[in-house]
Amino acid sequence: MRRLIRNGVSWFLDYAYVGYWQVVGFLFRRDPERYRNGVEAPVLILPGIYERWQFLLPVIERLHRAGHPIHVVTTLGYNTGDVVSMAKLCRHYVEEADLRGVIIVAHSKGGLIGKYLMAFGDPEERVTAMVAINTPFGGSRYARFFFTRPIRAFVPTHETLLALAKRKEINPRITSVFSEFDPHIPESSALVDAHNVKLPTGGHFRVLAEPELLTAVERAVEAAPRR
Repeated sequence: MRRLIRNGVSWFLDYAYVGYWQVVGFLFRRDPERYRNGVEAPVLILPGIYERWQFLLPVIERLHRAGHPIHVVTTLGYNTGDVVSMAKLCRHYVEEADLRGVIIVAHSKGGLIGKYLMAFGDPEERVTAMVAINTPFGGSRYARFFFTRPIRAFVPTHETLLALAKRKEINPRITSVFSEFDPHIPESSALVDAHNVKLPTGGHFRVLAEPELLTAVERAVEAAPRR
């Protein structure tokens, strides 16, 4: 009973967090250029589905304070396109900006885009590592109950997910950070051969502002190989 109550609270707080940051992203249009300066490895931010880059502001500001120049792909918009198309936009951005030694920090669907970029769209190996937060690498059983194409892409048998699952050689370069209870990904975000970090917290979205998450992400970024 306690677990049910705790999980119910996590659901409520999760969507309260979504509402807050959607409003912030809409009303306060920050210029991402302000985060471009820094002497450490460049970080490419990839948000989840229906999220603009501002959704990850707590993560962005933490890494920027640590000296990392932050890059966002504004052409992703609310990230409703398919993973392959979104990965192409990211590849174009990385090459256009001539970024090297890139560390991707991604949330949810952003982690799928990041892995696709690493596996199929990075012939020059400009990306060295990725930190993925609550990413459905194996999909989500709940996706089958939706009829919209962006959500149906998370059905575990979707061809893109199956193609990514075969590229196991990429996994050692990935740190997967995920909540103990994720209401959207009951299968868990643990990834074979990756560095998996399970946090003692609940939620799919609000974890982005949790101190434990921010610390775990910063540590993973600092531990990533440099080029």
